Amino acid sequence: MLVVDSHCHLDFEGVQDQLPEVLDRAEKAGVGLMVSISSRVAKFDNLRRIAEENTNVFCTVGTHPHNAHEELDITAEQLVELAKHPKVVGIGEVGLDYHYDLSPREAQEANFFVHIHAARRSGLPLVIHSREAEADTIAILKEEMALGQFTPLLHCFTSKAELARETVAIGGYVSFSGILTYKTAEDLRATAAELPIDRIIVETDTPYLAPVPYRGKNNEPAFVVKTLETLAKVRGVSVEEMAKITSDNFFRLFSKVPRPARYA
Repeated sequence: MLVVDSHCHLDFEGVQDQLPEVLDRAEKAGVGLMVSISSRVAKFDNLRRIAEENTNVFCTVGTHPHNAHEELDITAEQLVELAKHPKVVGIGEVGLDYHYDLSPREAQEANFFVHIHAARRSGLPLVIHSREAEADTIAILKEEMALGQFTPLLHCFTSKAELARETVAIGGYVSFSGILTYKTAEDLRATAAELPIDRIIVETDTPYLAPVPYRGKNNEPAFVVKTLETLAKVRGVSVEEMAKITSDNFFRLFSKVPRPARYA
């Protein structure tokens, strides 16, 4: 059984300094591919180097909403140019975070639009962070989709089901993290059970949100298997079948990632 961790941060403190061991544990757990997600364009060179040095690691380019006010000078043209690198397979993560509001909402929105334009022009999926901002997120996605096609991915989905339904309806995907395994996540599991099965994938969001039974520890790509097991149970299929389904969905969404023969 092989799984893909569609969203991790291998360049973050506590992960990069243990990267050989983290990647070895991932391989032993059956996690053969990872996408390490960009949070700041200013730190993209380091992230790209990690992807270049590891055949099973790919990356994205973008600015997290927490950091939007720091990178308002980043243009869609710059993102598209950086995304030409063969290891860059997505744009983001970007979006709206009204829980922490670490960046002014106007800056978050401006940043969001720039990244949507880059996703549309590059043809790469747009990795979206949305927290307590459901109405504004879906309004922006619908407004922009009417101007030209792009493919949104709601990462680490924990919002109301309506956001997931609306995003899938306009051609998007939804990714579930270790939160799906938490005892209090009944509503989230209900959402995972109802979405079209060809539009769901899994992630860790390493080093955050470790699944049960690792909750409270640093998360890492190897642990995505626990989220997969819960998703399989919710959908009433075997873990092996769920691994195949989510991998197929991943390669359809992240179409720039070459599909290794062992994922056939």
